[in-house]
Amino acid sequence: MPRFSVRWTVAALLILGVCGSFLFCEYLIYFPAILQCAWPRSSQARAGEGIDGRPLDSAAVRAMVLSDTHLLGAVGGHWFDKLRREWQMERAFQTALWLLRPEIVFILGDIFDEGKWSSQQHWEDDVRRFHRMFRHSTDTELVVLVGNHDIGFHYEMDWFKLQRFDKVFNASSTRIVTKRGVNFLLVNSVALHGDGCPICQSVEKELIKLSRDLNCSLQSSQPGGGVTDGCEGSQLYPPTSPVMLQHYPLFRVSDAACTGQDAAPAEERHLLFREKYDVLSKEASHRLLQWFKPRLILSGHTHSGCEVLHDNKYPEVSVPSFSWRNRNNPSFILASVSPGSYALSKCFLPEESTVIGVYCSAGACMLLLFLAHCLWMKGLLQCLSLFLLGKHKSL
Repeated sequence: MPRFSVRWTVAALLILGVCGSFLFCEYLIYFPAILQCAWPRSSQARAGEGIDGRPLDSAAVRAMVLSDTHLLGAVGGHWFDKLRREWQMERAFQTALWLLRPEIVFILGDIFDEGKWSSQQHWEDDVRRFHRMFRHSTDTELVVLVGNHDIGFHYEMDWFKLQRFDKVFNASSTRIVTKRGVNFLLVNSVALHGDGCPICQSVEKELIKLSRDLNCSLQSSQPGGGVTDGCEGSQLYPPTSPVMLQHYPLFRVSDAACTGQDAAPAEERHLLFREKYDVLSKEASHRLLQWFKPRLILSGHTHSGCEVLHDNKYPEVSVPSFSWRNRNNPSFILASVSPGSYALSKCFLPEESTVIGVYCSAGACMLLLFLAHCLWMKGLLQCLSLFLLGKHKSL
């Protein structure tokens, strides 16, 4: 083969290798990962967890649940870190929407990494990037919960930051979202410090009202039920126990009992959790369970997966972080929820180490191809000399 043709063939292979590895790692890799995920079927529904034992039916709400996106801010976020991790989350989210078509998406707080101290200009920039990354059609409802990085820990939060967050997402941080007979209870767990702070009092007052409304709804649905004493003026919801969503997990001692590939690293599982910092306090956890008796709790904050059964009847699932910045193998939850039952499945995203490995392997293959071409055409030393000194000589 003439040297001219060989040279162009090698150049084409190098270009093809660069473009192919980039296209695979930045776009295509999300498709095989998410195509392995599927909405859980009724046969996977957990028996006995609906209030009336009805099976999961075809009218179940399809909810996608993710957590802890931590969009990097202007202070601590390096530009390349922002670019890499936010691109990963955007491609993962958009691919999941296209392939799975959820009806509703919940993000369980810590949307932003620096919301607790960002200026108004930086806040608006973070919000703009969030809306670009998590854009969605009108067929999908996006519901966002508040986390400690969004408004600060208890000692950092104030009305300005809370109202700024609520205004962006056009909703109160504590409320009930109802969809086809299913009650999703959204809790501002950052404000459950229990020390009587103004925001804490406001949130607890709203939770007590929502608990009363739900209890009155359950009573009115029973045979012979109607408006009972203490229920006058209450808002009626579908008579089903709620699915409770919040940022902080309910109280647990540690992650020692957590298992699975998305659990905390083995060396961290036995570290004791701090109340009101890593998890809710015992008192706040007990009150939430007594007020609402949820059939399922979904929480974030720890960046790792875990399943806990509180009081032997209230299951809680901790949802891992959605970002490569917080873990090598991000994931999210797919939930099929009907008024009488629910089923969950977990969807893992591509691992960051896999992407790095593909790039390194592609780079090594292209380097070997280039060196082989040099050996055949001119000899290794001459080729390397031309490669390293060619530009200098041309000057």
